[in-house]
Amino acid sequence: MTTKSEKPSFVFTGWHMLGAMLLFFGTIITVNFTMAYLASSTWSGLVVKNTYIASQEFNGKAAAIRDMLATGIKGKLEVKGQQISYTLTLPGEEPVAAEKVTAHFKRPVGEKQDFLAELQPVGAGRYEATGPVLPGHWIVEVIAIKDGKTIMHEANRIAVIGEAK
Repeated sequence: MTTKSEKPSFVFTGWHMLGAMLLFFGTIITVNFTMAYLASSTWSGLVVKNTYIASQEFNGKAAAIRDMLATGIKGKLEVKGQQISYTLTLPGEEPVAAEKVTAHFKRPVGEKQDFLAELQPVGAGRYEATGPVLPGHWIVEVIAIKDGKTIMHEANRIAVIGEAK
């Protein structure tokens, strides 16, 4: 004679299913809100101040860049210690003289450490400025002007290694 008095040790009920669903979706929602908070608190999201005006100016800026590239002008940026130097040349390494050269250093994330450096001519298409550039990643927008016209406008992403002294 066999008796069936053995009870199963665990029974999965609707309350267990509810708990599993709350834990699963609660984890997903918590991670999403954490990532959204971190993304919005560390990056301004600001690319242009007014997107409508930027869209209206796009074709003119694209034509100006095509004209600039057609000249064959090239720029080379170097940052060593506190020395910022920029060289402008035409094909054949012919130096280019500009009236004003500025380098706008921007952090990829945040605006607190951004600064503008006015580079001074030192001869043969070379322009320099002195100032501390903190270590890390930078987007450097360089603009060279001659006769009131922009002859070079480029942006480079650089990494400065080591400490600013």
